[in-house]
Amino acid sequence: MYSAQAAFHQQWQHLHNPHVRALAWMLTAPGLLDRQDAAWSGALNVATFTDPKALPGWLGELDRHPTPLLDLLQRHPSRRLGLYAERLYEFYLTAHGLLSAHGLQVHDKGAGTIGEFDFLLQTSLGLQHVELATKFYLYHPGANVRPNLYDYLGPNLADSLGAKLHKIIAQQLQLSQHPLAQRVLPQAVQSAQALVLGWLFYRDEQIVDVYWSEHADMAGLSKEHYRGVIWTQSEVQALDFGQALLLDRLDWLAPAQVGTGMTQEKEVILHGMQAYFSSSHTPLMLALMQENQGVMQEYRRGMVVPDNWFEQADAVKQKRTK
Repeated sequence: MYSAQAAFHQQWQHLHNPHVRALAWMLTAPGLLDRQDAAWSGALNVATFTDPKALPGWLGELDRHPTPLLDLLQRHPSRRLGLYAERLYEFYLTAHGLLSAHGLQVHDKGAGTIGEFDFLLQTSLGLQHVELATKFYLYHPGANVRPNLYDYLGPNLADSLGAKLHKIIAQQLQLSQHPLAQRVLPQAVQSAQALVLGWLFYRDEQIVDVYWSEHADMAGLSKEHYRGVIWTQSEVQALDFGQALLLDRLDWLAPAQVGTGMTQEKEVILHGMQAYFSSSHTPLMLALMQENQGVMQEYRRGMVVPDNWFEQADAVKQKRTK
């Protein structure tokens, strides 16, 4: 079992509500990036707490009585993972009196949107602007080129980790400096930082650690970032597993945990994948599951891509460099 997943299960196995488990992951998972790295110039942050020691008890109580969280999610339903994650973080910040504003928009004179503040937090040092990003990228480096953050591609090939970070740091975190932002802010923003969470996926799990020892310093990545494997649809057929789950997009955050009898056997998984890829070309998230103390827990995770995904990725990367 991957150490990150094992550690999460060890700490949070007693949480059963999937939304509470996702919130626990958001509040305690290491970010994708090393916020101490000089490359980020202090632009990165971790989840904000009133009292970290009180978090387990608060989450345990929420798991037993999740109605307030469920009500918030029902009032703002969305199939977008980023918006779902924002609601979870909003719930924690509001419950602990930290949130000044969420989703505050800045408009130009023509009523167009210049930008939006994900979160404005009221701290002892004044107003803090926090941008939240929950991202999932697949590592696909170019041949004979030093790896960089632009080699981490989005599942649909529409973006990259490098491009996302450039937008966050160069554009979104600068929003409070815009003259029109001054008209909507309740007070001056004292600091602006990003909370960047997610998973990174690598082609060959056997060389991930080797790769890491050789190239981690090039990108400012966190050594503790959550990571999984990239499998093609054909490769999954050769995998040795008994029980698994094809994860819904809103279940991508925390390592999966479900009751016994809620997972599927390999043949059912393969049939579901075949049906999916017959009409879609976007990747799937596959979690391999095993029993532990009466529940089924994820021990290995992979992004399953169409067999021609790498050719598509090469074509997209070449187009971007022209």
